[in-house]
Amino acid sequence: MSFTKAQIITVSLAGVATAVGVAVATIQSGAMKQSHPSLAESPVSTRNQIAGESTNNPESRQPKTQAAESPKSEAQPAKTPKLPSSLVAGVSPRKVEPVVVTPPNSGCKISQAVVSDPNPPLNVRSIPQVRGSQIVGKLKNNTFVSVAEEQNGWLRITDPPGWIAKNRTESSCSNVNQQINFLPGGDEAIVKGRIIGGGSHSYRIRARKGQTMTVRNRKDVFPQIITPSGKLLAGDPYQGNETEWTGKVPVTGNYTLQLDSNFRGYEYEFSVKLR
Repeated sequence: MSFTKAQIITVSLAGVATAVGVAVATIQSGAMKQSHPSLAESPVSTRNQIAGESTNNPESRQPKTQAAESPKSEAQPAKTPKLPSSLVAGVSPRKVEPVVVTPPNSGCKISQAVVSDPNPPLNVRSIPQVRGSQIVGKLKNNTFVSVAEEQNGWLRITDPPGWIAKNRTESSCSNVNQQINFLPGGDEAIVKGRIIGGGSHSYRIRARKGQTMTVRNRKDVFPQIITPSGKLLAGDPYQGNETEWTGKVPVTGNYTLQLDSNFRGYEYEFSVKLR
């Protein structure tokens, strides 16, 4: 069978087209297999790749962002918000309470005591002990006694002569000389105590020239205010009607607030403030 020239050309072109189509399909199939491998083709390698990304690389759990994309991620010092000046000005500092000062009642000389027995009357004994002693007298409560000596918790009195138990009486140091120190940040003290019998209780407070001192009486007796040189600044004991004094201190030094008793004594309480 013979072919014409035209038929031969047509068949040749068809063959070329078929070859080209097969080549293109082969190339596309290879590219698809390379870019999208199926799990059936490589189940081990694909599974290991996924597992490796989730276990061995912690950073893969969170999306990575570059500093340029998220400038807020850079660590910056926290800024303290500023309060309005009106709020800051309205806050007042916490007030420090006055320090309370009391005189000692032991380790000092006692010149007088007052009987205060829970089971009166109080026995006066011949020697300073219960066993082997004789009762030489009895005293009612609120009786004032003069003390000549103190020994191991016993007081030797002069009238009636003998010994009484100190813990069945009330007593105070005859002479007190104590410094007043304010609490940190404070400027006020309350002094309270009792003089039993005769004696003198003095309290010293250091002040600077020009400071304002205020002394207020809180009970019956107003203290004498004495300058460092011994001059009476206020609290004349012969007037006895002062309840408060305020003034600027003339010099720097220790000022004395003094209370004296010549008979049976009294309770006292006063406050002192320095500004």
